[in-house]
Amino acid sequence: MDTQNPSVRPHARTRTTGKNHPRRNAHAGGVIHDNSRHTTRFTVVGNHLAQHPELSALAIGLAVHIQPLPTGARIDIRTLADRFPESPARIAAALRELETHGYLRRTRERTENGRIVTRTVSCNQPGRQGDAPDDARARPAESSARRAAGQRKQPPRRALPAVPQPAYTSPTLLRTATEVLAGLRRHDPRLLLSATDAEHLAPGVVAWLERDLTPTAVRHALTDDLSNEPLRRPAALLAHRLTNGLPPLPPFRAPETPPPVRYRVRVCTDCDLGYRGPDPKLCQGCAARHAVSATPGESPDIPTGAMPRSDQAQP
Repeated sequence: MDTQNPSVRPHARTRTTGKNHPRRNAHAGGVIHDNSRHTTRFTVVGNHLAQHPELSALAIGLAVHIQPLPTGARIDIRTLADRFPESPARIAAALRELETHGYLRRTRERTENGRIVTRTVSCNQPGRQGDAPDDARARPAESSARRAAGQRKQPPRRALPAVPQPAYTSPTLLRTATEVLAGLRRHDPRLLLSATDAEHLAPGVVAWLERDLTPTAVRHALTDDLSNEPLRRPAALLAHRLTNGLPPLPPFRAPETPPPVRYRVRVCTDCDLGYRGPDPKLCQGCAARHAVSATPGESPDIPTGAMPRSDQAQP
């Protein structure tokens, strides 16, 4: 009776007391949260930012740093580079990431005194004013589509007026003209020009420079006596000044006649008088007398030393 039935299925073994389930601690090495409820000094950050699949860790960290800052706080590249150990180049790249994904909006505006400033807006939920979007990756496409629609509504840009053309193209003068145009914004921030505007205006500045004007004189002609009102088209204003104020060409200057040759003082070997002349031995008078005496048919002059004296006996 002690023989067991081999066809009976074996019974499950009873778990040993005090021994854990073999799969219960499979993820014991993962993160463990020790959370406490914040009551002061905290900022709500959406998971769409904290877990963003495309943003770098630096970009996410900057966004978390920027969102709780008070309105008006400076978040330019230099200020952030002084605050964090990362280089300005890495911080600039991270800010561009946030701008691409809609967490930052940077626009250039003109103040009442004519200065150009950059306005930065931090968005904690890009693309929506209510709950955070379910798909964060769809927001850049939506914002790009809105910007493209706004650009299509803008009227076409009017062409700039023509500017004077130089008599000849000089790479040196063209480079100097470009430097003059690029430096105008340091004297008047309203005269900030794009590369296309500078390329259009540069030949007009060269036409001024080839009229013997210095770069400083051209700059004064373009920036002096400007009104205090905002300039809608600074490049058009500069083109108008380059055309209407073009000075005349300088008068033709004939080459100067070389000064006469100044000979040193010599002593004539014939009359013992001092003279200045090309002949190294005879003055002009003695040289002319000798020239006449040497004419054919006439006897040459007898040198003074060979003339007989009146009291000398004749042979």
